Amino acid sequence: MKNQTKAFSYAFIAIFFWSTVGSAFKLSLRSVNFLQLLFYASGISLIVLTLILLIQKKFHLIKQDGWNGIRHSALLGILNPFGYYVVLLKAYELLPAQEAVALNYIWPVTLVLLSIPVLKQPITFKNVIAIVISFAGTVVVATHGQFSNIHFSSPLGVFLALSSSIIWASFWIFNVKDKRDEVVKLFLNFVFGFIYSTIACLLFSEIKTPDLNGIMGVTYIGFFEMGITFVLWLKALQLSTTTARVTNLIYISPFLSLMFVSIVVGEKIIPATIAGLSLVVAGILLQQYFSASDKKRKLS
Repeated sequence: MKNQTKAFSYAFIAIFFWSTVGSAFKLSLRSVNFLQLLFYASGISLIVLTLILLIQKKFHLIKQDGWNGIRHSALLGILNPFGYYVVLLKAYELLPAQEAVALNYIWPVTLVLLSIPVLKQPITFKNVIAIVISFAGTVVVATHGQFSNIHFSSPLGVFLALSSSIIWASFWIFNVKDKRDEVVKLFLNFVFGFIYSTIACLLFSEIKTPDLNGIMGVTYIGFFEMGITFVLWLKALQLSTTTARVTNLIYISPFLSLMFVSIVVGEKIIPATIAGLSLVVAGILLQQYFSASDKKRKLS
């Protein structure tokens, strides 16, 4: 019971910080562009993860994994942090924060769809219904619920926000197959991600010192979105009696994010965003319920 209480504590702290990053993205992008934001935030995250590895005394695991592990991280680093955040941050640059937040949460559905051809996982008619419900939610968000007069605030932004879910789901699938230590993998991914973001920033933007607001923003994002929060979440999963007791809490995050977007960024949250996001989450939860029911039936 004591460990479960600690697990919930770690999980709620992680969820709180993840719920604030949508607002942090939007505010920081007022001072720096998306490539500069990724460059500075991934660099700060790399410093944080280096300190965590030193504290946990895990640097020897990098040598233990050898060149195969490093090569694998070089490839995964293209997906995350580089590719994922390039696409996601550009989406935040183009869209209102509330739309980017809601559309990005379609990734669990994308994960299910990618798992069918990649992991050879079967899909049932009930699963299809759940997926359709979630995608209906994204349509509501993207069109602002105006089906008779469809209007996208930014078609490219909507495309990028949905594309980020594909990149994240792809990264998750490949990451699951990688049995190395999670913190070591994250550190090496950010080593290469920082290299890629530096090259991209030099080629397509410029490296310049942000103003004070920009410095605070990229530091916050690097520390909490890309760094220590992930380690807190892993700790919660390790301490919990079952992963489901912790992972189901993550669906609080998008609604908390909307609250922070309203309070911190100052956006007026439209009803269509709340309705669409509710459909997205409902479809995901139904998908989990159907999958759990199918597993129980197979075991009985």
